[in-house]
Amino acid sequence: MLAIILIILFSGSAIFWIASRNWRASLRRNKLTQQPFPNAWRMILKKRIPFFRSLPADLQLQLKKHIQVFIAEKQFVGCDGLEIDDEIRVTVAAQACLLLLNRKTDYYPHLKEILVYPSVFIVSNEQRDSNGLVSERRRVLSGESWQHGKVILSWQTTKEGAAIPDDGSNVVIHEFAHQLDQEDGNANGAPILGHSKDYASWSSVMMQEYQQLVEASQHQQYSLFSYYGATNPAEFFAVISEVFFEQPHEFIAQHPALYHEVSSFYQLDPVNWH
Repeated sequence: MLAIILIILFSGSAIFWIASRNWRASLRRNKLTQQPFPNAWRMILKKRIPFFRSLPADLQLQLKKHIQVFIAEKQFVGCDGLEIDDEIRVTVAAQACLLLLNRKTDYYPHLKEILVYPSVFIVSNEQRDSNGLVSERRRVLSGESWQHGKVILSWQTTKEGAAIPDDGSNVVIHEFAHQLDQEDGNANGAPILGHSKDYASWSSVMMQEYQQLVEASQHQQYSLFSYYGATNPAEFFAVISEVFFEQPHEFIAQHPALYHEVSSFYQLDPVNWH
């Protein structure tokens, strides 16, 4: 009986602590978004984020509020001598927060740091072959998303992705789509959907389209989506998210069922922006 009482007391305390934390976060965020959006940040949006002008007015306002919260809550770290300034913060935040519009959001809750390199960077990993032999694998990357609190970006690639908003390639959208996918603990191409009933349709359409891309990549056939999306379902979700925001007309024309699923998840319809 004592054990049961202790469990109930502990559970009640935990629930109260979580509710209190969420209330404080909501209060802090409301206070941030009541502040005027800095004029210097407006100039950065004008300079670096051409897609901002195509957004409907209500989404522009949402995005600016999200940027204020994102910059206040996330730590930016410069690597290889890069000095972090507001131009970097706003350029990254604007693209990352595009994925949060029109949805209830906790602002990438697991993400703590954004590490920014001047250009592409090298990542070294150990890999073991079928014989148990361990070797070092070196990869040149422009972005990477870690499940435990970090996103790594190339500033050069980030600027280029923002400057050309209709080529279907955007490293920030790609890596932050991974962050959404990882919110439930697994990067598997199935982010947290609005309702449990949504998963059956999502899984069916996504797997069919993923297999089509795998076959296209194997036979070097045309696809609207980068072959990199054929690596695994997690990369597929990140790749189609890039195309969803940057080439929505081609997306909906060539893959209407998939567009519907992605549009339902993001609660957005970018066809009407362009």
